[in-house]
Parts: sequence; structure tokens; C-alpha cells
Amino acid sequence: MRKFLNRIRLVFKVKKFLPFLAEFFTSREVDIKKKLLSVGLIVGYFLLPFDLVPDFLAVIGIFDDVGIMLLILQQIIKMAPINLREKYQLLK
Repeated sequence: MRKFLNRIRLVFKVKKFLPFLAEFFTSREVDIKKKLLSVGLIVGYFLLPFDLVPDFLAVIGIFDDVGIMLLILQQIIKMAPINLREKYQLLK
């Protein structure tokens, strides 16, 4: 339940994601393997047509997509150096 609540809190920090992601991918502190893995997760999400819940099921299908994207962003945040997470207040 705690992980679910953390993901919900992440939704409200969306405006911090773009600057965070830009710095994550341009920072020399982040290992190239972590950057490649992150790109692979994001691209894989968009290229693979697999959905846990089909999008034609209105609201439930959209929550599925948002949940998967939040999971990917949460993994990227975990891979980021601590000072980058602190800078964008994405700890916890």
C-alpha cells in the first residue's frame, strides 16, 4: 500500500519530471548503462502494444498506462544519484 501511495504522490510532482529527466540524461554523474536502461524502458513502453487493461475500457485502461509510466519514472528516480534526487525533491 505504501508503494501505491508513493506513486500517487509522484503524479503531483509531474512538473519536476522534465527538468529532472533532462539533467538525468545529460549529467556525467549518471552511468551510461543506467541511461541506456532508462531509454530502453521508455522506448519499450511505447513500442510494445501490450496492455494489462485495454484502453477501450475508458478510465481503467488509462489508469493502467499511467501506472506503468509512473513505475518506469520511479525506477529512473531510484537510479539517479542522491544529489540529483535531492535537487528536484524526488526523494522518498
